[in-house]
Amino acid sequence: MSISIGTCIRRDNWREELRQAAASGFETVELYCNVTLGGLNLTEAAAEIRDAGLHLSAIGLYGNPLASEENRAELTHCIELARSCGAASVSTFAGALPGKSVGDTVRDFQKVFGELAKRAEDAGVRIGLENAHMYGHWYQPTWNIAFCPRAWELLFDAVPSPALGLTWEPSHQLEQLIDPIAQLKTWHTKVVHVHGKDASIDREALRRWGAWFGISYCAHRFPGRGECDWTDILRILEGGGYQGSLCVEGFHDRDYDEGTEFDGQREALAYLRACQRRLS
Repeated sequence: MSISIGTCIRRDNWREELRQAAASGFETVELYCNVTLGGLNLTEAAAEIRDAGLHLSAIGLYGNPLASEENRAELTHCIELARSCGAASVSTFAGALPGKSVGDTVRDFQKVFGELAKRAEDAGVRIGLENAHMYGHWYQPTWNIAFCPRAWELLFDAVPSPALGLTWEPSHQLEQLIDPIAQLKTWHTKVVHVHGKDASIDREALRRWGAWFGISYCAHRFPGRGECDWTDILRILEGGGYQGSLCVEGFHDRDYDEGTEFDGQREALAYLRACQRRLS
């Protein structure tokens, strides 16, 4: 199998989570930064990841590049250093602007990501737009306009660069009541990086309350504990020629706390490897 199984390690506790990832048997890691790098030295971190016997599959910087000049500068820094750090991609949010709908933001996205995509092409890396909605919607997005297929159509038409694609995960698509398997069959050629996070939907809550009225109907889960068959996901990715990493995005499954988090991650790793064996 060409797809390696990894996990995401968070900037604020990355050394301890790297130690846990190596001990758990993961092959790769995404170094995951919320909002800012926070002074993180990417070159030094990448060296420590290599010394731990793992590969840095992606650098993740999840801020708002449309609204923040500082975030754009840090994203550019990540793109320029990614290849020397061993990472093939940089994952990020597409950003959003206050008071603007997704459609009204496309020109701003084109200006910012046209330049970022050109830098990525020159650097030999790819940018993956993560698909979390960040509690926004079409008419009032927050932080990330790249949360659904209609937005992807607009954004990839605006910036038709081979360096620009998706950091795809099914959980936020299930949360929008989208069929992730059917979606992946359509969009797999744009997948740059994959987050291993699933979800389960409380359809009784939906029938009773709907999706817009403050009721929690979506529980994020580790792979193997949600609604997706990850054998199907791996089959589609492999069949489409994807050769990157699938990184478990932890610290979301409510049945695990800080003390048992890596128990859940190891269970997810075992499940994903079983899915791979079914395909071999």
